[in-house]
Amino acid sequence: MSDSLREASLYQKIYAVVRQIPPGHVATYGQVSAVVGACTPRMVGYAMAALSAEDDVPWQRVINRQGTVSERKGGGGTSRQYELLKAEGIEFSYDGRVDFAKAGWGGPDWAWLHQHGFNPPPIIRTKPR
Repeated sequence: MSDSLREASLYQKIYAVVRQIPPGHVATYGQVSAVVGACTPRMVGYAMAALSAEDDVPWQRVINRQGTVSERKGGGGTSRQYELLKAEGIEFSYDGRVDFAKAGWGGPDWAWLHQHGFNPPPIIRTKPR
């Protein structure tokens, strides 16, 4: 049986990528969408919003490209996201931004990408491993 996600739904692919973000690191909606392919940052946001409290996807590790937590529709979850990230050691500047040089995720391991059928452009690598 293959571990490939080629036949998985878009949300399953997004969740698989987000599960690769280690504690103490963050990725942007755009970064996740680039790894998944055929997906927009907004779609990643919708996928994160569709999660329930019981899901094991570390949704809090996905932030916007400005390095800030995006406001949630209906206002719920924003303060919870800050709390979860701070508990993982993520530091925020006085204006609520994460320093990507310190906490930015370098992207999934290339072997993991290949094993699961992803073929993202090399640009998703934000820093060397």
